[in-house]
Amino acid sequence: MSDAPATRRLQAAALVVGAEAVALVAFGVAEFTGLDQDRPSVALTTGAFFVLYAVGLAFAARALASLRSWARGPVVLAQLIQLGVAWSFRGHDTNWVALLLAVPAVGVLMVVLAPATTALLYRGSADDDTVSSS
Repeated sequence: MSDAPATRRLQAAALVVGAEAVALVAFGVAEFTGLDQDRPSVALTTGAFFVLYAVGLAFAARALASLRSWARGPVVLAQLIQLGVAWSFRGHDTNWVALLLAVPAVGVLMVVLAPATTALLYRGSADDDTVSSS
């Protein structure tokens, strides 16, 4: 059985997660540039949070593209957080923001949690367990 389709889907999911990381960096930089003279610590801490979150997400995206099984957990958590944020934007004039956040999150979750992807990511660790228990 060929792993090529699952690998391509996983690479595409990693690309989407990488794009999310770039968007988070842009948001963090926007926070830095919108520094309020009355409350500079709010912009600094918010901007730093988003930039650090983006770095972690980019690191996980790269690991996911390299088929590292540990990357699945952080990616799933980030997508679930993104779905929660999307839910908060639903209604009236911000439905487009909710869709912009929810659609990629659901797509990444579908790929990362698919049985073929699970088999691809955890094949090496299952083989290691079989060898060590023999």
